[in-house]
Amino acid sequence: MKNLDDFWNLVVSVWQHGLLGVNIGDILIALAIFVAFMVFRRLFARFLLKRLSVWTARTQNKLDDEIVSSLEPPVAFIPLVMGFFFATAYLHPAEPFAVFIAQINRSLVAFTIFWGLHQMVSPLSRIAARLEELLTPSMVQWIIKAFKIGLILIGGAVILQIWGIQVGPLIAGLGLFGVAVALGAQDLFKNLIAGLFVIGERRFHQGDWIAVDGVVEGTVEFIGFRTTRIRRFDKAPVFVPNSRLSDNAVTNFSHMTHRRIYWVIGLEYRTTIDQLRQVRDEIAAYLSASEDFVGPDEAATFVRIDKFSSSSIDILLYCFTRTTVWGEWLEIKEKLALEIKRIVEEAGTGFAFPSQSIYVESLPETPETPGVKPDPFPVPADS
Repeated sequence: MKNLDDFWNLVVSVWQHGLLGVNIGDILIALAIFVAFMVFRRLFARFLLKRLSVWTARTQNKLDDEIVSSLEPPVAFIPLVMGFFFATAYLHPAEPFAVFIAQINRSLVAFTIFWGLHQMVSPLSRIAARLEELLTPSMVQWIIKAFKIGLILIGGAVILQIWGIQVGPLIAGLGLFGVAVALGAQDLFKNLIAGLFVIGERRFHQGDWIAVDGVVEGTVEFIGFRTTRIRRFDKAPVFVPNSRLSDNAVTNFSHMTHRRIYWVIGLEYRTTIDQLRQVRDEIAAYLSASEDFVGPDEAATFVRIDKFSSSSIDILLYCFTRTTVWGEWLEIKEKLALEIKRIVEEAGTGFAFPSQSIYVESLPETPETPGVKPDPFPVPADS
């Protein structure tokens, strides 16, 4: 009987002292509190977000609706923070452990706050989008990214401060480390600064068709901190360091006001003066009547008899289309080519092709033999 009492006393002692002097029953209740908050966190998040949505729906501005939608993940995390706080508060842990728990609670609260601020940056960036005319879209994106990184760094510094880690000496140490890294990563900072100059000068934007002298030609997809991704016309991506874009000449075809057609039309030498004038005048009339081409008052337009080449009389055609879209430009060129073909044929002449003519001024005299024609190219007798 005594042994049974001793065993029961042992069970009671273990139950009462449990873990770190906390009653096992209290631990189970604390776990139940935390689990209850986890179970109802979805309901809590939906209820709170629904109330906020009802409030924001009364406004005509869509920005507040997007902010509420972006806050869903951190709002769903709030019940976990509350569950951990109430569960640990119920335990009443001993002093050393109580300080540790308090630091965890403070860290979770700080994490949730800065997580929510980080989530709000994306919808708030719509306000910054209004500055695109002043700063360019790429620079606005850089500012948004920098703001997000700044929130992460500040939040990390707050959490480190909660745990007693002094941020000042850490920043000083990082400064010395940064100097050492800068000496070994000069190209990285060179490309970063070059990227800022490229964006600031507005050389190109995302979606522009550019040609970098001696580097690449294609469509700009993304302007990064170190490199810019350009998609070539064969659909292969090229990652160009920003320093190459800053130091090399860049042609931005997307900023063309018009697109040029420069042809040399060669006609046969048998073409008469009247035929040349007819072909020239009808081509000029077609350009003037078509809405696809700009007039001489907007861009240079020439249809002129240019020169006498080795096998043709050349007509210079120099004009600009209103569209700069490549596909539409090709279609306009095709219609122009067919029209020129019709004009030349109706004028009664033709297009020249490379050829050579040999003229023989005289033939050597030879005695004529009856019934035998003289050889126009006699072979000299051997000496």
